[in-house]
Amino acid sequence: MAKMNKKWVVLCSTAIAAVYAAGYWTTEIDNPNMLANTAFSSPHVSGSTSETSRTSESATAQVSDSNSQVSSKYNDGTYTGMGSNRRGMIQVTVAIKSDRITDVEISDFAMHYSIDDVVGMPDEVLNIQNANVENVSGATYSTRAFSDAVQDALNQALRA
Repeated sequence: MAKMNKKWVVLCSTAIAAVYAAGYWTTEIDNPNMLANTAFSSPHVSGSTSETSRTSESATAQVSDSNSQVSSKYNDGTYTGMGSNRRGMIQVTVAIKSDRITDVEISDFAMHYSIDDVVGMPDEVLNIQNANVENVSGATYSTRAFSDAVQDALNQALRA
């Protein structure tokens, strides 16, 4: 076997390192949406069921004083939320009326995976009345992005 010149070894090693660093930079660091959505991320089902029930309870109307005036947590209306990760993004439209989520639609889906993975999640949000959907095995990124998108829309609907 012929001995390789040392400068070729150094040159090839540097080229491989540069390609790897560029790929890492592109997928992990240079994604401002990933950092922006971290602030809006919601607690997920994998935590505890008490978190889910607490969120569900707080979403219902509460009696604020002895005059029986009902205060609400959310403003009525239709809100658009976005969730993303390194595999793509999901945009949802959430309709709220009288502190209840009345409609959830996936308005834009640009994920690396199929939309079939999350097609049932809008109905799940309507049933549980929050963004903490069950994780779909094999579609963790899509599930997380969908949950973040719904939570983003709910954060916009919150009364100040």
